[in-house]
Amino acid sequence: MDAHTAVPCSAGSLVFVGSQGEQLRRSNFRDDWVKARKAAGVTAELHFHDLRHTGNTLASTAGASTRELMTRMGHSSFRAALIYQHTTSDRDRAIADLLGTMIREGGGEGSGHGDR
Repeated sequence: MDAHTAVPCSAGSLVFVGSQGEQLRRSNFRDDWVKARKAAGVTAELHFHDLRHTGNTLASTAGASTRELMTRMGHSSFRAALIYQHTTSDRDRAIADLLGTMIREGGGEGSGHGDR
């Protein structure tokens, strides 16, 4: 992978491209990955799958549902998607803040639990 290959900026752009700007092939992907990783000054401890894991963990933190994560990753089981739904202290704080706002503004009503 040529570190200087220009990738067009559009919704359908590829993140990683081959030396001619084409989609990477499975047969030579590892060589391209190692070359790109070295060019970026990243150690061998970073595996390509780590990028997938980070991206999907960030998507989960941003609010993606389990079903949305499954679609993004091409998984057919909930168990596989749940791997990416880590709890973070930042997300826990955001949930607590939103719940507090809902209660203060009366948006927490309507659960039906008090109507039994």
